[in-house]
Amino acid sequence: MSDFVPTEARIHNTIKKYPAFPREPAVLVRLIKHIYKEVHDEANGVMKPYGLNHPEYNILMMLYGAPGHALNPTQLADAAGEKSANVTRLTTRLCDMGYIGRASSEDDRRKVELTLTPAGIALIETFLPDIVTLLHRQTRNLSATEQGQLEALLKKMLAGFGA
Repeated sequence: MSDFVPTEARIHNTIKKYPAFPREPAVLVRLIKHIYKEVHDEANGVMKPYGLNHPEYNILMMLYGAPGHALNPTQLADAAGEKSANVTRLTTRLCDMGYIGRASSEDDRRKVELTLTPAGIALIETFLPDIVTLLHRQTRNLSATEQGQLEALLKKMLAGFGA
């Protein structure tokens, strides 16, 4: 587990040098970044035995949750929170591994549709128990009520972006 105390000390030192620096927003944003790193690192550890990394896991899970297990690259980039170029790289690797297929859209031949293959679905259903265990472990210090409150607060914070 990572220690957040040194980060808080750096924020405190920044405030001493620049008193207008807002402590609470700075701590919240750094906590989110810190938590993201921990989530990313732990997910990479869980996915390693399956020959995947966290971004590849996210791509597969966004397709698994999509109707018909299919999305176009733009939809997939938005859903996975990845840049288009990174989605291209990730999906090429997953195609090469046989977990997703790439085909022209039935609606518009100029568009590409990415779809989970039966092998991709089987892989996901193999690693899902490990992911469920990981998610429960990562949130074990929060009650169900606290998890709901944190979800609502993070969604409220997210709504402030791009406004």
